[in-house]
Amino acid sequence: MEYRQFCPVSKASEILGERWTFLIVRELLMGAHRFNELQRGLASISPTVLTRRLNELTSDGLVMRKRIPGQRVYEYHLTLAGRDLEPVIRALAGWGMKWARGRMTDADLDVELLMLYLERSIHPDRLIGDETIVCFSFTDLAQLNRWWLIVRGQSVEVCLDDPGKEVDVRFDVDLRTMVEIWMGDLSYRAAIRTGRLKLWGPSALTRSVTDWMSNSALADAPSAAGI
Repeated sequence: MEYRQFCPVSKASEILGERWTFLIVRELLMGAHRFNELQRGLASISPTVLTRRLNELTSDGLVMRKRIPGQRVYEYHLTLAGRDLEPVIRALAGWGMKWARGRMTDADLDVELLMLYLERSIHPDRLIGDETIVCFSFTDLAQLNRWWLIVRGQSVEVCLDDPGKEVDVRFDVDLRTMVEIWMGDLSYRAAIRTGRLKLWGPSALTRSVTDWMSNSALADAPSAAGI
């Protein structure tokens, strides 16, 4: 869309105002570079729309497409102009945490997105041993109700298939509770005390969960609820 105004806000909006743009930039900033990685973080976007938006962002100079040597696969990387949007994305996220977090409905509770965020929130160097298996059992879901995080060395992998190994830590929790914990709206202690979360495993891991698995970087952002 062209606004035909010389105002820098209008010119920026011509580039950034299309649907999905900010979320695509968010995923690129968080380390997603391949098409399937971007789709994973943007579950409801169609491949056609994602392809079109990536092409447009490339034409606008925010994204560069690079072919992986020896493969027919491409990666997408932010240019300097794209990386310069990081403080904009952070400011938008902070505004959302303050003013829009109370608008979260059940339809917004996406278990696949939550598990992607939890995978990114693990700090392998703060765990004990070379391998740790963390299981999430979502008590309110009929499908996609059991997930595993497999931590080996410094790598973290999220899995829907039982790895067939002994679980070190297990979360028995409903989806909304786990989302609220990650968002910083509910503490682990309060969730356990009220029975919304059952945490199983050796105390050396369950008592230090906030150390080896962080919440959202904006979890401490104040909410405007009640203002």
